[in-house]
Amino acid sequence: MSSAPQRKDFEATGKMKEVMGNYFAELDRGPKEGKKTAWCTSVGPAELLRALGFNVYFPENHGAMLGATRMATDLIPLANARGFSPDICSYLTSDIGSHLKGASPLQKMKMSGPPKADVLVFNTNQCRDVKDWFQWYGREWDVPCVGIHTPRSIGDVDDSIIDDVARQTEALVGPLEEVAGEKFDIDKLREVIDISRQCTVLWKTILETAAARPSPLTFFDGTVQMGPAVVLRGHQSAVDYYNVLLPELQERVAGRVAAVEDERFRIYWEGMPIWGKLSSLSAQFLELKTCVVASTYCNSWIFEALDPSDPFESMARAYSTIFICRSDDRKEQYIEQMVDKYQVDGILYHDAKTCPNNSNSRYEMPQRMQKKLGKPYLVVNGDLNDLRLYSEEQTRTNIEAFVEQLSEE
Repeated sequence: MSSAPQRKDFEATGKMKEVMGNYFAELDRGPKEGKKTAWCTSVGPAELLRALGFNVYFPENHGAMLGATRMATDLIPLANARGFSPDICSYLTSDIGSHLKGASPLQKMKMSGPPKADVLVFNTNQCRDVKDWFQWYGREWDVPCVGIHTPRSIGDVDDSIIDDVARQTEALVGPLEEVAGEKFDIDKLREVIDISRQCTVLWKTILETAAARPSPLTFFDGTVQMGPAVVLRGHQSAVDYYNVLLPELQERVAGRVAAVEDERFRIYWEGMPIWGKLSSLSAQFLELKTCVVASTYCNSWIFEALDPSDPFESMARAYSTIFICRSDDRKEQYIEQMVDKYQVDGILYHDAKTCPNNSNSRYEMPQRMQKKLGKPYLVVNGDLNDLRLYSEEQTRTNIEAFVEQLSEE
């Protein structure tokens, strides 16, 4: 009896674990060394915070860790009991539940848990939940909470939007200087933005290797390898890591080393990961010889508009052109380009119950895209963190039927 196909790891992954371990160790040491900690939303002005000398912590990354370790489902009810609805972002409720219980996967790294914030900085380009999330901690710890209010459902990213967001970002300098205890240096910001853009270009090139047939990596690999792009953009260690990973992927492409042996079909994943089920989903797609070659999610940390010669305007443009805050017309154009670039056979939409802002299957988009592209689609019902909202048996059956449908096209 043949054994089940195994996911191929990367030689560079050991280096990534070292890089990420150093990041968390620095966060833990910071307060003892007198360094201030800024909490930042995942698509917030991290470059500005690094330029002011803060250690930068991303609670959405912690939320994903709570989901991946399956701690979230037990922690969410603690936040619900405090008055947070079970219908809102399960990153938020699992993270606040983690704080209330004093339990975190970071404790396995010999940290006491997430670092206490000296200041919390949000950007509503993702959703309003991040503002409410950060404001709760601001009240809990009596520390400043400041942010940027970016428009939603943006069509054309015109000058009026960029000017507004750039002015809001620049207005953060004064309050952040006060917390940091040091003066803002525009040249330091230019340097950080330059490093951040290098990281972005490398990350984009890494993801684009999946356009090859067979693909050398999958969406599931991407959710692991994206760590430095998320929490270390603007830090040289992220650039150094991706300069190790990229040649390994390019060698795989040249040698036709497939992430999925005997790759038959290619899928696009639209929406959030189901963090607690990535391993089982990856194994199922391997068994079906189907590669999830690309996703909206992993591409969310590509910020090519960053430009050190114009720091505030370029940050405003980079963070206002992300997929999640665009109009449906723009989102559909983007998906169409991705389907073409990655030679996609079908689209899987994840309808995440507690993440309406990043679930795009609720207003007829899958039907419109099928009519436009002639590609089959599947909607998977679940959640990013709350596994009570996910049926493994139903999802497994639906994916099997979807791949069977692809074989009949």
